[in-house]
Order: sequence, then C-alpha cells, then structure tokens
Amino acid sequence: MASVFSTAFEAPAISMHAKKRHERLVLLLKRGIWLYFLLLIFEGALRKWFLPSLANPLLIVRDPIALALLIIAYHKGVFPKNGLMIGFMLTALISFFVTLIFAHGNIVVAVYGLRILVIHVPFMFLIGKVFRRQDVAEIGKAMVWIAIPMTILIAFQFYSPQSAWVNRGVGGDVEGAGFSGALGFARPPGTFSFTNGTTLFYGMLAPFIIQFWLYKDKAVSRWVLLLASIGLLAAIPLSISRALLFQVGVSFIFTLFVIAKRPRLLKSLVIALVSFAILVAILQSFAFFQTATAAFMARFEAANESEGGMEGVLVDRFLGGMYTAVFGEQDIPFWGHGLGMGTNVGAMLLSGKLTFLISEGEWGRVIGEMGFFLGMMIIVLRIFTVSKLGMLSFNSLATGNGLPWLLLSFSALNVLQGQWAQPTSLGFAVLSGGLVMASLKTRLR
Repeated sequence: MASVFSTAFEAPAISMHAKKRHERLVLLLKRGIWLYFLLLIFEGALRKWFLPSLANPLLIVRDPIALALLIIAYHKGVFPKNGLMIGFMLTALISFFVTLIFAHGNIVVAVYGLRILVIHVPFMFLIGKVFRRQDVAEIGKAMVWIAIPMTILIAFQFYSPQSAWVNRGVGGDVEGAGFSGALGFARPPGTFSFTNGTTLFYGMLAPFIIQFWLYKDKAVSRWVLLLASIGLLAAIPLSISRALLFQVGVSFIFTLFVIAKRPRLLKSLVIALVSFAILVAILQSFAFFQTATAAFMARFEAANESEGGMEGVLVDRFLGGMYTAVFGEQDIPFWGHGLGMGTNVGAMLLSGKLTFLISEGEWGRVIGEMGFFLGMMIIVLRIFTVSKLGMLSFNSLATGNGLPWLLLSFSALNVLQGQWAQPTSLGFAVLSGGLVMASLKTRLR
C-alpha cells in the first residue's frame, strides 16, 4: 500500500542522451502543471475582465492542458498507475455508458461529467508522480506572493459597488460577481469566477504560511511572508466566509500535531502566534477592518441561527450532507440520473436553467448521477485516497517532514467531499491532493 500513489519518478540507469530526454520530459510536465496552477488562479480574471467573450470555453480551459499532459505521460511511459486511479476511471467509464443507455442519454452532458474522473483525478496522481517536495514549496512561495495583491483586490471588491469594474461578473456581467454577504456588503470573488475561489485560495494558503513560519524557510522573505500573513488574516472578514475561518482553524489543529512530533518547533509556533495576535490588534485599529469584521460577524450569527447553531453548521454544511446522501430517503434509479446532470453546465443543457437538478451536496450529487452502487464506489475510493494520504502524511512527521500533513489539513475535505462539479473547487482538490502526494517524497529536515 505504501506505493499506491506511485510517487516515485526516477530515471533508470540509462545513457546520457536518454537521461537528457527524460529530464526534458520532466521539465515539460512540470511546466504544464504550473500552467494548470496559474490558470486555476487567474481563469476567472480572463472570464470576467480580459476575455469576457470567451467566458464559456474558458470554463474548462484547464481540461485540455491536463489531458495533453496525461497523453504525453502515457506515450512516454510515465503515466501514473495505481489501484485507486484505475478504480476511479473504470467506475466512471461504466457510468458513462450506463448514462447513455439508461439515463438522460445526452452525450455532451455525459462527457462533461466524465471528464472529472478520467482527466482531473488522474492528473492529481500525475502531479504526485512528477513533482517533488521542492516543487511543492515553489507553489507555496508563489501563493504567498500572489496573496498580497489578491488581498488588495478583494478589499477593493468588498468596498466597491457591484457595478464597479473590479466586481464585473463572468462574461463582463455588470450586475457583479459578488455573492450575498451581510450589512449590505457582498462576498468578493478575487480573481476567480465565483466567491468560493477566494475561500479555497486562502484556505490552501494557510498551510503554506504555517509551514514557512515553522520551518523558517530562508527562500521566503520574512517581509513577504509577513505581508501574506496579514493578507490571510484580513481575508477572513473580507471574504465574509465561515468556511475560510473553519479551514484556518483546521490547519491550526493539524499544526498542533506537528508540534507534538517536533517539540523544538514550539518556539517558532509561539513567535508566529504572537505575531498574528499583534497583527490582528493592529488591523482592528483600522476602520476598514472593523467594518469587514462587523459584516463577517453579522453573517456568522445570521447563518448560525438559520442553520441551527454551530452544530448545524459543522454537521450539515461542512460534512456536506454525507449522511443524508447515503442513508436518506431518495428516489434515485439504480443506475442514477446520469453523469453530468448534477453540474451547472449539465443543468443548463438539460433544462435551460442554472439550478441543482440533483443535489447541492457533493455526495448527494455523486449518488444521484451514478446511482447508489456506482456512486458509493466513487465515495469509497475518495475515502480510501484521503485515508491513505492521511496515514502517510502523519507518518512523515516522524521524519521531520511536516509539509504533507499541513497540506492535508486543506486537501482532506476537498478530496473527500469537495464540490467536484464546480471547476474551481475541482481544481483546488486536484492540485492540493497532488501536492500532498508529491511532498511525501523528500525528507524536509
């Protein structure tokens, strides 16, 4: 089981010429993964501001990149092969043909649903195979740098009317891309198409910031890291997102496990916590932060009240209706309603309306599309993937490598029950899962 993710990507004993070809292949694949990452962050900016006329095709702009890299990897004999990935693909292919025969029968919608499991999931394993720990750290450094202008952007979006250019929606929609928040303020989407991108970006940033503070990575400027930390703290109220607060809390809990395994890092954690406390105190002295905090608290209290307090928030919202999806009373055909029907694109093509034809919850969507038997197979595969990553990441703490464990604090929920029907959410699940796999390879210190 330790090799189930096929993380090793070493060149065999070959000639110098063949070795150079292998290195060029690795470089090509790595550059492709970087392009996938950058498009994940800036695809929304292209769809809203710079290429609004191409908003629809840009929705899946990362798909051909991932597919091309998988084809290259297969052709060159470095395609990731493991039981989990094969299980995902085989189940998806069975569901695809079942969809055409017994379900909605729309091949375009079926292909759109199929791409999630036969392109993006294998791409996650390819990231784990091609990248090494240093590549993962470079992604983290890039996110730290991006966080600084991203925070400035969401601050402008927060305080600007929805008619402002920074709040333009997909396709240049002048009604704005913000989502309902509180006290008259909307949730800012940042460079993303929808507001969930902001939450996911900062949620994945948090483990990297903790990592760089704990291990004092000298490749990251202290001043840049400090500014990014300020950005993360400011983003919590500015995003008006309870999910982001929850995610940062989860990352902090995972950090305590790192300290338990490496007590000598306690000093670094204390310094970081004191620094964060001082930063919060300083930010609270500014009116813009006070206003954002007031909006966040108003949203938090109103949502908690409507959802039955924190118990309702944690059980229903963050667990995604898992229990209901599996054990609730549902009128679902044995083979399901068909792949892609639970996505927004599928709903538009099948009904002409942007609505949830199956379920807003991820597990409910999977079972609704594929039926209980095939849907549960996908859910079990996701559980096994997260469980294996969790075991390997926890074991890596003993070697001094805390990065995979910290990244798991973000990746686990997104791989387990993230909204894979939504392209941005799918992208972060795929990227973070692959980065956890890759970071397991090399001992940090």
